[in-house]
Amino acid sequence: MQNARAEEITLIAPGGIRDAIQKMIPEFERKTGHTVKATFGSGGGTRQQVMRGELFDVPIVQPPLAEVLATRHVIADSETPLATVPVAVAVRKGAAKPDIATPEAVRKMLLAAKAVSFPDGARGAAAGVSFEDTLRKLGIAEQMQSRLVRVQGGANAMAVLARGEADIGLTFASEIHNPGVDIVGALPREISTPTALVGFVSAHARVPEAAKALLSYLSSPEVAGIYKSLGMMPGR
Repeated sequence: MQNARAEEITLIAPGGIRDAIQKMIPEFERKTGHTVKATFGSGGGTRQQVMRGELFDVPIVQPPLAEVLATRHVIADSETPLATVPVAVAVRKGAAKPDIATPEAVRKMLLAAKAVSFPDGARGAAAGVSFEDTLRKLGIAEQMQSRLVRVQGGANAMAVLARGEADIGLTFASEIHNPGVDIVGALPREISTPTALVGFVSAHARVPEAAKALLSYLSSPEVAGIYKSLGMMPGR
């Protein structure tokens, strides 16, 4: 049902949910008459935008949420879990797929790799922060340093892999689309907790009702299949 008054809704979000959101926007716009202006960055960068109180209607952020809520730049009771996304392993197209079923198998795979490409956590990439934590859990963070290829964003990590400059690549499952790579699968949960993506209505939203309508759609059963098609799990 289209609204009598169409609004432009501004949304900011980490790159890990970019493809899902971009697939959902056209149908939301068709149904409501609203338009959505979405911008995407790193998980850390998006968080900082919220913390600074920048003006937009709907931010999507990754936990921990306490410091975001403490700023009062988001409306606490609008908190809406959208999806979780795991860090996944990829190899160059046609290469043998390694065993990643257990933490020990992942450890062996990484220690056997000549180069491992992944998004740089120091530049705000949540997938990179998560993978660095995985290396620590496996006890091989120091051993791996000379083989780690840190780049800007998941798409670049996959491009490096596709060009043969790395033999293993990792980023969020939702960011692996390069035709030159094959997905192996998600890292085991014991060493890599999937990252949650949570939407809010901004305390500075121009039209809160339109922002709420967008969040409701992004968390509805109607779009669950889109999340799943990108290797994400809808909701909590």
